[in-house]
Amino acid sequence: MKTLLLMRHAKSSWKDAELSDIERPLNKRGKKDAPFMGEMLKEKELVPQIILSSTAVRARQTAELVAAACDFTGDILYLDPFYLAEPGAYLSGLSNLANDMERVMVIGHNPGLEGLLQILSGRIEALPTGTIAYLSLPVLSWHELQNDTEGELLELLLPRDLEEDEKKGKGKEKETKEKETKEKDAKEKDAKEKEAKEKEKEKEKEKEKAKEKEKAREKEKEKESEKKKGGKK
Repeated sequence: MKTLLLMRHAKSSWKDAELSDIERPLNKRGKKDAPFMGEMLKEKELVPQIILSSTAVRARQTAELVAAACDFTGDILYLDPFYLAEPGAYLSGLSNLANDMERVMVIGHNPGLEGLLQILSGRIEALPTGTIAYLSLPVLSWHELQNDTEGELLELLLPRDLEEDEKKGKGKEKETKEKETKEKDAKEKDAKEKEAKEKEKEKEKEKEKAKEKEKAREKEKEKESEKKKGGKK
C-alpha cells in the first residue's frame, strides 16, 4: 500500500497584473495556510518522504512553507509537466518514483488535481486552495499506478478558515436539528396534553350522564313508591 497526499497550492495573489500566471505568488492568507497544513501533517504523522511540485511560484512557495512547518527532510522536485497539469501528467510523474517511497505529496493545480482525485478514489470532491486529499493506494510499486487504480480517500484536510467554516456549518446544522427536535417534542407534548384534556372532558360528560341516569332512576323509584302507597289507601 502507498500513501498519496494531493495538495492544491495555497491561495495566491492577483494584485500584480503584469505577472504571468506561473509567476503569481501566494497572498497573505496563502502564506498562513501553507504552514498550518504542514503542522497538520506533522500532527497526523503524515509527513511525506518526497514532494513533487508544480513549477509555478505559488506551488513552489506552498511546498517550501509546508516542508518547513512539518520538519520535512526529503527532496522537493519541481516538475514542469505539473504546471496546470491534467491527471495523466500527475500519474506519469508518480509512476517514475522509486518503490521505497511509501508516502508522497503532490502539489499542483485544479482542475487536474480534482480529476486525479476522482480517478483514484471514485469520489467527486472539491479541492479549495490549500486543501490536502489523503489517499491510500492498493499498489506495492508506483509503476503499478494506473488511471484504473481503485484507491481510497481517507480524509480531506482543510486549511484553518475552511475548517472553521465547516465546523460552523455543522454547528448550524446541529442547531437546526435540535430546534426541529424541540419543536417536534413540544408539538407532541401539546397534542398529548390536548388529548388528555379531551379524555378528561369525556369522563366528566360520562359522569354527568351517569348522574342524570341516577336521578331519573330515583324519580322512577319515587313514582313507583307513591303509586304503591296510593293503592294501599
